[in-house]
Amino acid sequence: MSRLCVVDDDQPMLSMLGRTLRDSGMDVDLADTGGQLLGLAKAHRYDLILLDLGLPDVDGLEILQALRAGDPDAQVIVVSARDDCANRVRCLDYGAADFVGKPFDLPELLARVRARLRGRGRPAAQGVLDVGAARLDFLHHTLHLPDRIAPLAPREFLLVRHLMSKAGEACTRDELMRAVWGYDFEADTNVVEVYVSRLRGKLPPALIETVRNVGYAFVAP
Repeated sequence: MSRLCVVDDDQPMLSMLGRTLRDSGMDVDLADTGGQLLGLAKAHRYDLILLDLGLPDVDGLEILQALRAGDPDAQVIVVSARDDCANRVRCLDYGAADFVGKPFDLPELLARVRARLRGRGRPAAQGVLDVGAARLDFLHHTLHLPDRIAPLAPREFLLVRHLMSKAGEACTRDELMRAVWGYDFEADTNVVEVYVSRLRGKLPPALIETVRNVGYAFVAP
């Protein structure tokens, strides 16, 4: 059984989400402050956390950063009325797996929860991916090359993993947004370009090729 935690200071919303998720066969803990959530997260390993940003004690963005710092693999869906482009992009950059704006359609939220829980069932923290002379270590989030071993931040790892899994193929910006940031929305954001630039600062720049008018491709060394 999947274990979730929901944090929201709106008690009717919190109760409704808890009841709905339990009725869907999930084990759910509820919290109405950021401090309570952090205490629960230290005591339990959750498959998924639903996090509101407008908490009474600590801003939800700080909670998101703390959760991701404590567990880089933590899956967090932000559920917030602060549903503007800047907040969505900021949350995704800070490591949120998804963002759902309030008010939301409950069937859609449940579908997003189920999609994230299906992803947790995959063996993502084991094994390696070899492409040419490059080896991606899933356990340690490092990319091994003939001349270096490059440590990767969580989103950098996901971006490299997706590009390497389709080595030689052009991956579009929208595809990368869905695969790496887990969200599909139209926004004027250059987050993909920023992360590619960061990777090129760590890796031989030629490893990630810009495909004009399409996106990016991983070129085997």
